[in-house]
Amino acid sequence: MTKDITKALEERRLALQRELDARKEQAERNRMGQFATPTGLAVDILRYAKTRLSEKSGKVRFIDPALGTGSFYSALLEVFPKRHIAAAVGYEVDPYYGAPAAKLWSGTGLDVQLADFTQADPPLEAEKFNLLICNPPYVRHHYILNGEKLRLKRKTRDAAGVTISGLAGLYCYFLGLCHAWMADGGLAAWLIPSEFMDVNYGTSVKGYLLNKVTLLHIHRFDPNDVQFGDALVSSVVVCFRKEAPLPGREVRFTYGGSLEHPELELLVPVETLRSDPKWTRYPMKQGFEAVNGPVLGDFFKIKRGLATGNNNYFILSADDIKRRELPMEAFRPILPSPRYLSEDEIQADSTGNPVLKRRLFLLDCQLEEAEVEKRYPKLWAYLEEGKAQGIAERYLCRHRTPWYMQENRPPSPFVCTYLGRSDTKNGRPFRFILNYSRATAANVYLMLYPRGPVERALQNDPTLKRRIWEFLNEICPNVMLGEGRVYGGGLHKLEPKELDNVPAAKIAELLPESVRQRQQKQVDLFEPVFGGF
Repeated sequence: MTKDITKALEERRLALQRELDARKEQAERNRMGQFATPTGLAVDILRYAKTRLSEKSGKVRFIDPALGTGSFYSALLEVFPKRHIAAAVGYEVDPYYGAPAAKLWSGTGLDVQLADFTQADPPLEAEKFNLLICNPPYVRHHYILNGEKLRLKRKTRDAAGVTISGLAGLYCYFLGLCHAWMADGGLAAWLIPSEFMDVNYGTSVKGYLLNKVTLLHIHRFDPNDVQFGDALVSSVVVCFRKEAPLPGREVRFTYGGSLEHPELELLVPVETLRSDPKWTRYPMKQGFEAVNGPVLGDFFKIKRGLATGNNNYFILSADDIKRRELPMEAFRPILPSPRYLSEDEIQADSTGNPVLKRRLFLLDCQLEEAEVEKRYPKLWAYLEEGKAQGIAERYLCRHRTPWYMQENRPPSPFVCTYLGRSDTKNGRPFRFILNYSRATAANVYLMLYPRGPVERALQNDPTLKRRIWEFLNEICPNVMLGEGRVYGGGLHKLEPKELDNVPAAKIAELLPESVRQRQQKQVDLFEPVFGGF
């Protein structure tokens, strides 16, 4: 097949992809995890794979278990001479994409299977594949039915000897299932979300990569360079060979740029990866050391802010409350979203309400509806509006009694933003806010509640609060980024347990000697333990 024909086919494929995507609802594509691989990226991956194929591999036997319209097959034809391709197979579960793809590639040597790859049986040994390239469907776990999860878990365990977490996305099952389709010594390159490198459900995937195959290379794209324009996903390419790993191996970690020409790179020993729960530290960090000193979790109980069930309904401005003649005693103050909070220090008025331009209040009433109707008819009418809008039947609301009473989240003196971007003007993706008010916070914040000894120290020394806050804002941004996780577009997120692990030795230095000693005893009881794979 000539280069001109290959180029013409790729142009037709791109036109077909645009046409099909335009006609399909974005919500449906999101549900099925259908995000097409850009041409340039597909070609880069195939060129890289060509340099890593073993000389003993012979002719290419290629498989793509999630074909789409065939971007990787098109790249295969671009990179490999046709005479070097012995077989090419692509599976596509959605005939909306698969049927046009089969027509497009008819006569080129691609065997398009319009079927669910996860239901298919692996081939005989002689027919297995030595080159597997895949951008599997990014279907989140809550879109996978429980019965389907059980089937996938069993089949993946049989294929690869790993047990996938029920919180894992469909791409994790794809990765494990393909083990049975690969020839010994075969090469695989997976374009998948980077989140498996940090989250708990990724433990089984990392265990597979370290114990069942020889992990060669993980390339993480700069999250500000989103690979898929219609998906907020930070992506990685994971390359490995199907062969038993040798002791003492190192894995190449690269970041930014392309696979062959990255901005950063580092060889990381496999033993280091076994003990490190967060792989996105690399290649920025030279090595991993467990934190032996105090961490924030030693001084604070950290919790997500409250989830209201419907912010637009439950959070009202002071003007809205006045206009509707609602009783203020049924509300408590709540901080506005970080984008509306220009101050990092929240003062309070004589009633304890925050002194802010945007004054918001959270509906949180414990009275039964009959009592509300009797004492506050205007509020009862507002509750009736909420029921008419279906708010009372939403998941969170219908699990509360009464449905409009909020979970317990008292105000905390220190609040941290839950989401942030690494390209902010001050270079700090997360903000620590000093809160003197009685305002609670929604789940766009993390709330830091001082533990007993620290709380008593704060009561005895009013100046301590500001000094702790100043330390929190001095924490190196890279330290916090290293504990959190990142999504496409440079969006970073911190969960409570991740903020827990941020080193905080300086806080101990700020505390009185008696409190320091008590805190040290607590720290000694909980020395860090990281489970291996």
